[in-house]
Amino acid sequence: MAKDILDIGGFTILRRIGTGARSTIYLASDEEDGTQVALKRVIFQKPEDSRIFEQVETEYKVAQQIDNPCVRKCYDLRKIRSMFRVKEMLLSMEYFDGKNLEDCPTLSLGDVLLVFRMVASGLNAMHQHGFVHCDIKPNNILMDKSGSIKIIDLGQSCKIGTVKQRIQGTPDYIAPEQVKRKPLGPKTDIFNLGAMMYWALTGKHAPTLIPKKNKFGLPVTKPRRAPHELKPLLPIGISKLVMDCIENDPVKRPRNMIEVTSRLDLMVHSIFGGKIKTNKNASNNS
Repeated sequence: MAKDILDIGGFTILRRIGTGARSTIYLASDEEDGTQVALKRVIFQKPEDSRIFEQVETEYKVAQQIDNPCVRKCYDLRKIRSMFRVKEMLLSMEYFDGKNLEDCPTLSLGDVLLVFRMVASGLNAMHQHGFVHCDIKPNNILMDKSGSIKIIDLGQSCKIGTVKQRIQGTPDYIAPEQVKRKPLGPKTDIFNLGAMMYWALTGKHAPTLIPKKNKFGLPVTKPRRAPHELKPLLPIGISKLVMDCIENDPVKRPRNMIEVTSRLDLMVHSIFGGKIKTNKNASNNS
């Protein structure tokens, strides 16, 4: 397999570093300039794979327009045809030696907030260029040993105001407007980010409009409890930001990602300044 890629794409394959839906990702060296890249190879096998091809093309086109250190860059997309049809795609991307947030070691509260702040900054850059990510979740955020992050997998991204024909997103983080197939915008990413923050701070998922099911296959609806109610030592200000982000009504969410970033900045400053106010109940419970 690696030999085929080498012959067709002009890359020297160093090792496989990941797999996904109909795709394999390799660490490779670009033979033109010797740059190490992450090379995503997607092979058409079934008619439904056309969606995967669409997402790869979307990821490339959107990433080409974003220049932000927190968003992974895409360099080149090569289409390999057979009998006049595209049978394979090779997407060369920025190589980032990190793990997704689900696989990262436990961080301090301050460090977690710094991660959120970087993610919010990267998403704001996308919004400034007129795009929404639409699938922010722990698996789509990579972090390296130095604490730097990359937002990856822009395949579900779209222009602000897009109404998608089908429901797209990850059930544990999906925004109501994604489920209801309404116009998507920056506040969609704010919800996705808030749901991810909820998970990171509590270890649980905030209920979304795609409910969990019990063993009988019946939907289970649960009330949305604030993070500080589940983890009493969490500062109320952080808990409130998360709950504001995951409001079902987009109008009630923060105005934009800049507001989210500003609120995170205040909390990070308070934590590292040793001035943060914690929940009163936490004092009584500790």
